[in-house]
Amino acid sequence: MNTEYVIAFLASTAGAATPLVLASSGELVAERSGVLNLGLEGIMLVGAVAGFSATLRTGSLTIGLLAALAAGVAMSLIFGFLVLTLQTNQVATGLALTLFGTGLSAFLGRDLVGQTVAPIARLSFPVLSDIPFLGPLLFRFDSIVYLSLILVAAIGYLLARTRLGLQIRAVGEAPHSAHAIGMSVVKLRYACVLFGGAMAGVGGAYMSLALTPMWVEGMVAGRGWIALAQVVFATWKPRGLVVGAYLFGGVTVLQFHGQGMGIDVPSQFLAMLPYLATIVILVIICRDPKTILLNKPMSLGQNFKAD
Repeated sequence: MNTEYVIAFLASTAGAATPLVLASSGELVAERSGVLNLGLEGIMLVGAVAGFSATLRTGSLTIGLLAALAAGVAMSLIFGFLVLTLQTNQVATGLALTLFGTGLSAFLGRDLVGQTVAPIARLSFPVLSDIPFLGPLLFRFDSIVYLSLILVAAIGYLLARTRLGLQIRAVGEAPHSAHAIGMSVVKLRYACVLFGGAMAGVGGAYMSLALTPMWVEGMVAGRGWIALAQVVFATWKPRGLVVGAYLFGGVTVLQFHGQGMGIDVPSQFLAMLPYLATIVILVIICRDPKTILLNKPMSLGQNFKAD
């Protein structure tokens, strides 16, 4: 195994992990406020088709990403209105949102199949990008890869070190107590849900604008569910999201390399490896309930209504 192969593998892993980092980061913020959004898969699909369509029509990747962000906010606003204002069941509403997003994205993208756009350009840093091994490994990614890692660090700082982060955690742990001391529980949860939707939309757009710069129906392929699982894998801690996302990204890339090297294993088995690895890891983690309960928001999935 030569150096070029290792660099290519690790660089591909970063690309495959980025949409998961984005989607799971937004979902973590929503869940820390006490809201469980199972509609990530649908939101990512709508974000993917919105970002691709806007980029195709305008030629601007920036507009495409903004369109995906707006689409994610719009989808999460539907979810927020139903669960936070109308007090519907969070689990059932999230599942319905995934079904809605899957159908809506297929409808909106019916005329986009087969078309392509220029992928997001990779950055090049003077001197740094030319360092042997480390240059192509650390300093030749597109801007979204770097922004996703900065986002995780910012969320970690916000939740642990700021007043707003304390309020989010308080609303997630004890919403009635937070309401009693004057916090606007519903407004804060709305903001967290909309942020989660925005990040899921951008995560979906990264797939259609960077990983495979084209629109394919159902292209998210379960990554919305994986992002949800990663929040549990990380035990609701931001730094754990990066580990989970890059682990999944590595296994995803590994199956492609395995097929390329002609490994005598059915392609269907290789394709299921990333999801199988996620299930195994979750089973291992959930064997110790204390690990899960340590950071799980106490009101997660529970609706709040002011008395």
